[in-house]
Amino acid sequence: MGGLKSAVSAVALLTAGAAAASECPGNPHAIGTSRTIVVDPFEHPRLGSMQYHESLPLEDHEVVLTFDDGPLAARTNPVLDTLAHECVKATFFLVGEMATNYPDVVRKIEAAGHTIGTHTQSHPLWFHKVPLPRAEEEISRGIASVTRVLGEPPAPFFRIPGLRRTDTIEQYLASQKLMTWSADFLADDWTKISPAQVYARALRRIEANGKGILLLHDIQARTVEALPALLHELKRRGYHIVHVVPAAPDRPKTASAPTQWIVHTHAHQIWPASFFDTEDTAVPPAPEPATSQAAPAAPRLGPQNPSTAISHGQSGKAARKTVKCAVPLHVLWMTYCG
Repeated sequence: MGGLKSAVSAVALLTAGAAAASECPGNPHAIGTSRTIVVDPFEHPRLGSMQYHESLPLEDHEVVLTFDDGPLAARTNPVLDTLAHECVKATFFLVGEMATNYPDVVRKIEAAGHTIGTHTQSHPLWFHKVPLPRAEEEISRGIASVTRVLGEPPAPFFRIPGLRRTDTIEQYLASQKLMTWSADFLADDWTKISPAQVYARALRRIEANGKGILLLHDIQARTVEALPALLHELKRRGYHIVHVVPAAPDRPKTASAPTQWIVHTHAHQIWPASFFDTEDTAVPPAPEPATSQAAPAAPRLGPQNPSTAISHGQSGKAARKTVKCAVPLHVLWMTYCG
């Protein structure tokens, strides 16, 4: 039964990837998903120009969306709603404890056709400093937790917490045939900035690179609010969303030349880096998208206090009172859970 499920999912993913960019039910102006690429983790064990010399073989103006740290029902569900409205497929790197506590959201992610990778069991903040046996346990338990919820293993895609890599951890991941995902650019959405700043930073860094992997966090209210406007503006600027899935016996890898994976110049922001962004410290309004009769205007993001996170018209403080986290908190989640 598991093999049949995987085969059906593979056909659905590849078909949706080819069609969604031009046909999105109920939203003729959606950005859609222009194509799906299939990758072999064994051939390309590490991705992302922020840390590595390889990234995905994307064409100019192609972007891959990734989300970390979830699921958190109150935030991940609105993200999923936005992606569904835009017919966009993304990759979610789930924390094992969060998956255990929100299994229905995990299954919703899968049912929507997104790719599910993992992000350890409990998201240790100082992952690069933990003893290797504990790091191995965190990795394996995270995969096991997600597997229990899904009934089958997730994609062999892994993102290191905080991108705090070490050679030893990377060698272990490669030995397990796991593809380590860094990113090509961030939006700093886990820091105390406004939704308008998340939108502006994401756009500016995408434009500076022209293509690549965007790292976001589906547990953040500011990301929930910024995402619709970001997708609208990416379409207006001629960008395309690409979905990534792992190769399988019934799903051969997408043909590509070795040179397509090589990053000749690193991204402008190399990790680790300062998150003090001089270009928007004054909290300016988000850039105003152009409008036309053919497409509706994007949701407007006004300037907000950087220390607040807006969610459905409420202040960050009010929103936090409505969000309950059912797992032990670490500092990245502490201010977002009631």
